[in-house]
Amino acid sequence: MFLTTGSIDKPHVIKGIVNATSHLMLASETIDAFESMDQLFPDVQEKMKQRASDNGADGIINIKFNTEIAQLQVAPKFLVVTGYGTMISFLDNKTDESK
Repeated sequence: MFLTTGSIDKPHVIKGIVNATSHLMLASETIDAFESMDQLFPDVQEKMKQRASDNGADGIINIKFNTEIAQLQVAPKFLVVTGYGTMISFLDNKTDESK
């Protein structure tokens, strides 16, 4: 399973769109620890890989990430990372060569 923020030149078919979200609540003593957002990216990537694998995809292309800091009036801040991309499967080269 691979992930890329770009496209690829290898023949493939689109399997659909995949997305995943991860969040982290900042405690009051770490309310400005925004570097903690970095730890959310691998979690989102793993979730996306698992969902793509469950759908029979070989990889995910054109991945984008959104980051957000959500603060509710009665709760602490939440760091939120959402990733989304296009699941693909490679065309079987053996099938292509026989045509």
